[in-house]
Amino acid sequence: MANIASVLLEVADVTAADRFYTTAFGLGEQLALRASDEPTTGFRGFIMALTVSQPADVDHLIAAARDAGATTLKPAAKSLWGYGGVVQAPDGTIWKIATSAKKNTGPATGRVDETVLLLGVADVVASKRFYAEHGLTVGKSFGRVYAEFASGPGEVKLALYRRRALAKDVGVDPDGSGSRRLAITGTGPRAAFTDPDGFAWESAVPAVGR
Repeated sequence: MANIASVLLEVADVTAADRFYTTAFGLGEQLALRASDEPTTGFRGFIMALTVSQPADVDHLIAAARDAGATTLKPAAKSLWGYGGVVQAPDGTIWKIATSAKKNTGPATGRVDETVLLLGVADVVASKRFYAEHGLTVGKSFGRVYAEFASGPGEVKLALYRRRALAKDVGVDPDGSGSRRLAITGTGPRAAFTDPDGFAWESAVPAVGR
């Protein structure tokens, strides 16, 4: 497995979810949808993050998401690391839109520079080691706090954060139960597995003979 082919969100209404994501973020092949009625409550243990180039683009995408039906969890605001805000899509997925820039250099473009899947894990070091053994290359690592893996242009980046810290960062209670409503589609010969925190990966290429 070399990278994430796409993130598959399981939703109650595929048509409505597709309309939301097309209108709000304009994401293409990086995001897929699948119908599911599996029960889920509270924090699902992951978020999606969109990195953009300037504050104007954060405001633009958050406004587009709210107009399409998202709920604000954290209004966009400045911080030590930049500028960002958090919304929750109608299907329940949490999205963080952020930039490291603190000043605008021009009008909003609505362009997403990077899409990140952030998993909330029990042990960052153990999960980092697990994913490295499954073919991902560590890009950045900050001890037991955070790790991210290398990704190519247009690919979804995988990052790991402690579950409670991730929930706090996006302004929700860390407790949750039931389905995660998430599947990760990977490439490579070892792309189908379940990680130590229960996140399921599926192969982008069916096995021979199937």
